Amino acid sequence: MTRKNVLSQVASLSEDALGKLAQNPTAARILQSAMELKDRVDDLARRVRGLEALEQRIEELEKRVDALQGGGAPAEPLPDTAGPATTPATTTKSSGA
Repeated sequence: MTRKNVLSQVASLSEDALGKLAQNPTAARILQSAMELKDRVDDLARRVRGLEALEQRIEELEKRVDALQGGGAPAEPLPDTAGPATTPATTTKSSGA
């Protein structure tokens, strides 16, 4: 019996605390921000799932292109644009003036 009494008191206190929080404008703004964050995360997750589907389609298309190019012969590699260009150094003569 004592446990039920203690639990009912805790439940009552927590209901009172939640009621006070609901009336607090700062808590309402925090709750609003949390709900907006949840919506944004859900939207981002949906977009990521869409990207995964596109990546899978690209892989399938690349396989089909390789097959059409004649037995899957590797295509010419694309030039590496990430690194610095390697060009021979040139020297210029000064006019000596």
